[in-house]
Amino acid sequence: MKKLFLTSAFLLGLSGIASAADAVVLEPTPEASLAPVFTWTGGYVGLQAGYLWGDGHSSYPTGAFADPDIDGWLVGGYVGYNYQMANNIVLGIDADLAWSNADGFGDGMLAGGIPVGPGTGDLYELTWSGAARLRVGYAMDRFLPYLAGGLAFGDVDVTPFTAGVAGTTVGDNMVGWTIGAGVEYAFTDNLIGRAEYRYTDFGDFDIAPGASAELTTHDVRLGIAYKF
Repeated sequence: MKKLFLTSAFLLGLSGIASAADAVVLEPTPEASLAPVFTWTGGYVGLQAGYLWGDGHSSYPTGAFADPDIDGWLVGGYVGYNYQMANNIVLGIDADLAWSNADGFGDGMLAGGIPVGPGTGDLYELTWSGAARLRVGYAMDRFLPYLAGGLAFGDVDVTPFTAGVAGTTVGDNMVGWTIGAGVEYAFTDNLIGRAEYRYTDFGDFDIAPGASAELTTHDVRLGIAYKF
């Protein structure tokens, strides 16, 4: 009888240990209950709009010049691809194109800064612009501050005026460089907002024998993109 009692107790003990082991195995780990971490890796396409202002400069062989101040709105789109590294550094490429109504008139000046006369000077118009840039940022979960820079290009038209009468418009597709900074925020896994500032130097082009036009701009932009 005593042996039977000891045997039963031993079997019951083993049964309890097995049940406890099963409970431990089936209990989910803390890691399994965590939500997936957002990653910036992937391609995207978006729409953007912003405001642009800048400085033009026409120079002539006689020493005469004109310095139009331009400003206006821009609207367009952008595409790109990001890759997030293990240390949260995000590397990317970004290309965009925007149409603009930015323009401005600058009074003509003789050498020494003497005004030529009323209604005489140059009108600058930036009809469209674009850029192909490299980006580097640091991911803080769904928040991404970044720097960007690269090649810039745009269509610039220069129209000379003499006493209010327009002359022949000269235009060119200017090529230069751009640099800027911005922030992005992922509202969802696919919807990403953007705000950024850029400085762009479009370089120069010839508007007459011995005469050239230059343009530099600043702009601020807001965008919304879909991440694939």
